[in-house]
Amino acid sequence: MPELTHRRRQLVLAICCMSLLIVSLDNTVLNVALPSMQRELHATVAGMQWTIDAYTLVLASLLMLAGSTADRIGRAKVFKIGLVLFTLGSVLCSVAPNLESLVAFRMVQAVGGSMLNPVAMSIITNTFTDPRERARAIGVWGGVVGISMAAGPVVGGLLVDTVGWRSIFWINLPVGLAALLLTWRYVPESRAPKPRRPDPVGQLLVIALLGSLTYAIIEAPSAGWASPRILGFAALAACALIGLLLYEPRRAEPLIDLRFFRSAPFSGATAVAICAFAAALSGFLFLNTLYLQNVRGLSALHAGLYMLPMAALTFVCAPLSGRLVGSRGPRLSLLVAGAAMTACGLMFAAFDAETQNVLLFTGYVLFGLGFGMVNAPITNTAVSGMPRSQAGVAAAVASTSRQIGGTLGVAVIGAVLAAGVAGSGSPHGAGYATAFVDASKPAWWIITGCGLAVLLLGALTSGRWARDTARRTAERLEAPAAAGAGSGAGYGGQASASAKA
Repeated sequence: MPELTHRRRQLVLAICCMSLLIVSLDNTVLNVALPSMQRELHATVAGMQWTIDAYTLVLASLLMLAGSTADRIGRAKVFKIGLVLFTLGSVLCSVAPNLESLVAFRMVQAVGGSMLNPVAMSIITNTFTDPRERARAIGVWGGVVGISMAAGPVVGGLLVDTVGWRSIFWINLPVGLAALLLTWRYVPESRAPKPRRPDPVGQLLVIALLGSLTYAIIEAPSAGWASPRILGFAALAACALIGLLLYEPRRAEPLIDLRFFRSAPFSGATAVAICAFAAALSGFLFLNTLYLQNVRGLSALHAGLYMLPMAALTFVCAPLSGRLVGSRGPRLSLLVAGAAMTACGLMFAAFDAETQNVLLFTGYVLFGLGFGMVNAPITNTAVSGMPRSQAGVAAAVASTSRQIGGTLGVAVIGAVLAAGVAGSGSPHGAGYATAFVDASKPAWWIITGCGLAVLLLGALTSGRWARDTARRTAERLEAPAAAGAGSGAGYGGQASASAKA
């Protein structure tokens, strides 16, 4: 990629952030619309889970393929294809006649979405080569998630209450088209000097692992945990995982380079992403949206307004976290995030925060603080210490971890909730309200555990020992590139500097 002026770099960042905005906004808006969709499409809790997880499942399965493909054929080219598919999928979702069609069209959206966030992060990584400048750019990137959380519930609630749930997909059309035109005009093409070859076997194993595991968790409450169908899918997931662990190290250029995980910060970032997103845009929003509308009886707009304290804190803290990561490293941001998310989950699990407005809003503030602080260190740590030539793959692993967390969060928490409210009657009846509060307690303990894991992993993988593992991993990854292509030698200083960032 040619060296760009400061103004052009900021423009590229803004264009990449537009792609994140439509993807993140789509998730937050959809959560607010779930109860309306459930009523119109006559869906169960499991049906609502599939409207979310069909998207995140396909996204998680294809992110690494999209990242490596972009490194190989051109990042801007793949980015533009992703914008077209995501926008088309949004239009199709808006006209879906039934739940099955909606789930299928969400999968079309996901194919496009898989080409957006990891590729955009790869573009940002190759545009902002200075570690501190890159950390600030990633902070802005994380701030866009805050914007989507602030705008999504309110915009989604307003659209659902005035026009209907189908209108939530229309907002992706103008943003997607504008991002496509600006990308065509201003984002330069870039490729990896030595990209990885396709790995179809690895890709199929990833799809089998994530798909079978998600299906088993979502369908287990209705089919029974010991049913042959659920046990079969669980066994398939286990076999796929074993296959990945045995097959990928044997390939010269695997889909998932397991050497990345020798870096403690990278492994920590992956685990933190899974825990944070299982608790965050998945479990937390899924539980709260259904509670506020089905139990408290709030409209979609009022439910969105209730969640504004959480969104506001995320919006404020995300860029702050980016600056902290750039100046002081990821440790402080991770510790604050873990402590805040743990405290929030504990309030709901042990003190019934959802039943008292003061505690409810305090919990929202704590969660917004935690989620706002966690995104920047995940992204920065994932790409730091890795060769820029493989930025697409490294960024895709981080994005995949987020989506795996989101998928598992909705699947597990939805399964716990579905088992608890089974047989309680209509979602607006008194029996359902009591059953919902009781059934949500185990789910809140799961969210508390995820927050505690973020805290402990953040402390363990951000110290001197962890930085040393990142430096050694970067040296191992750089050596073959330098010997094989000659072009990799220029990245050694960058990798070492990045590992310290």
